[in-house]
Amino acid sequence: MRTLVNSLRLIVVILVVVAIVAQWLVSMRTPQYSPFNFFGYFTIQSNVFVAVAFAVALVSAARRKRADLVVSLLRAAATVYIATTGLVYNTLLTNVDVSTSVSWSNDVLHRVVPVWVVLDWLLFSDRARLRLRHVWWFLVYPAVWLVVVLVRGATDGWVPYPFLSPSLGYGVVALYCLGIAVFIALTGILVIGVSRLRTLRV
Repeated sequence: MRTLVNSLRLIVVILVVVAIVAQWLVSMRTPQYSPFNFFGYFTIQSNVFVAVAFAVALVSAARRKRADLVVSLLRAAATVYIATTGLVYNTLLTNVDVSTSVSWSNDVLHRVVPVWVVLDWLLFSDRARLRLRHVWWFLVYPAVWLVVVLVRGATDGWVPYPFLSPSLGYGVVALYCLGIAVFIALTGILVIGVSRLRTLRV
């Protein structure tokens, strides 16, 4: 079982890297390309987070270590962030142009990886038992990301997603941000709860 789980995680890492590189190679040829914009999308960052978390888990498994708290927190955070990516894209952005031109890459980053990572957390037991207070750690990165995006939106006018545009009014933007923050917190609580369940032994 451990070999199968590690193989699946390695596939996820490879899929993420290939999908991001494929989109990046196309995007960088466009006149409006900017590396700060391309890597500023939460989609890209959350998928990179998944790749890093799974790579760390693979290294830990190769050393035959039991899942420690740091590795489990990384995987848990990756699960929360990629679940947020999947939900936001498939509810708020399905008919919106968010500068994705490689359709298969778009599907991998917004649909395949989110489902895969959530199932990985639900099904496999190689994770430490997390505590409710850890949910606050899950909010730090999205909060920093939102601050950077809002500052950029107010200064150079770039925002990754339409619902964060200052043109909507900061009251509307604040409501969207609050909704996403609540979702992240609730998802974090669920992820922590699952960490205490007995699932497939790895």
